[in-house]
Amino acid sequence: MMIYHDKIEKKEINPGVIFQYLGKGKEMMIYHWNMADGSEVAMHTHDSEQFGYCISGGFIIVEDGKKYQIGAGDAYIIPANVPHSFVAVGDTEAIDIFHPLRTTLPDGNPA
Repeated sequence: MMIYHDKIEKKEINPGVIFQYLGKGKEMMIYHWNMADGSEVAMHTHDSEQFGYCISGGFIIVEDGKKYQIGAGDAYIIPANVPHSFVAVGDTEAIDIFHPLRTTLPDGNPA
């Protein structure tokens, strides 16, 4: 499967938070994020493990009550069912990989 970034629909799920659903394999799914400085993904949980890579900008991540700050080139792993949130530090671009497949996309639609 080939995925062409410029052909994938962009969806704004919160003010300044734009995601692109890149696709899924048999047991994982991948998202691309662009977040404006200061934009937020509120505290939430999901049944999937989450691996993320910050391409540019950065995040303040609250994970299970602990606060972290990461920047370009840093990565994060969030276990399944652990509460977490993100705030963009600068204009931020990132990739997230989820395993196993999530049942819903960040916009609430079925995966």
